[in-house]
Amino acid sequence: MKALTEDDRFNPNRPGLCSHLRWKGMFVPAEDDPTVPRGHGGLFWCLDTQTCLGPDGGLAEPGTCSSPTRACHGKGRVE
Repeated sequence: MKALTEDDRFNPNRPGLCSHLRWKGMFVPAEDDPTVPRGHGGLFWCLDTQTCLGPDGGLAEPGTCSSPTRACHGKGRVE
C-alpha cells in the first residue's frame, strides 16, 4: 500500500469520507479561494467520540476515515 502524502492524508474532499468526521473548516462560511494555499492543520475529530480518535481507537482524519473497511465507518460506535 502506497503511503499517503500530507495533502492526501488531510484532504477533507476525499471520496467516501465517513459522515462522522468533523473539522473546523466545515463551520467557516467561506468559499474556496484557489489563490490561497490550503492550510490543513490536521485538526479533525469524530462526531461519535468528540475526540481525535474514532470509536475503533484509530485516528480521525480524512486519510483513515475514507476507508469503508474501517469497522466504524459511517456506523459510529464499534461493539
